[in-house]
Amino acid sequence: MSRRWPARGLYAITPDERDTARLLARVRAVVDAGACWLQYRNKTADDRLRREQASALLPLCRAAGVPLIVNDDWRLAAAIGADGAHLGEDDGELGEARAALGSDALLGASCYASLERARDAVTRGANYVAFGAFFPSPTKPHARRACPTLLQASAALGVPRVAIGGITPDNGRALVAAGADLLAVISGVFDAPDPAAAARAYRRCFD
Repeated sequence: MSRRWPARGLYAITPDERDTARLLARVRAVVDAGACWLQYRNKTADDRLRREQASALLPLCRAAGVPLIVNDDWRLAAAIGADGAHLGEDDGELGEARAALGSDALLGASCYASLERARDAVTRGANYVAFGAFFPSPTKPHARRACPTLLQASAALGVPRVAIGGITPDNGRALVAAGADLLAVISGVFDAPDPAAAARAYRRCFD
């Protein structure tokens, strides 16, 4: 993994926001409050809007020293010069993405509840792995459930481990204790009454 990016803390994932200006304002508050990675995700946007929003987020992230990672679409990440991409099981070949993005890019893989999938992902070029959902998630209510022991068992892979799915500041500490390097959160931050305060609460899970 590139050594430019700290791999411990809050990994904020953007909500489905169609208003680009509002998206930037929402993200800026969370980044200023200490999110260390940002993933651009918008399941409701078309290709044009996704490119517009990802391109607009890039200078914001650059100014804050936070990597911008594009969900699902490594081609978009490559086209705009983002810092990485995150791929689920149906989002393309990790090896192809690694070749296109280069050796310094952050390339993540959703591994759900499978240690074997995580091992395979690292072999194919992923330099971080994500497990979850660990708790019921409003974003993905039918997501496969993961056990915290996966975080311990995957330590030998030697890459950062991301926990996702229904994580709150209250339950996040246990996942960090089990080995999570990053807590990935959408609604817990962006749907909070005060997203900046929520971001700071998640950061305290790592104290």
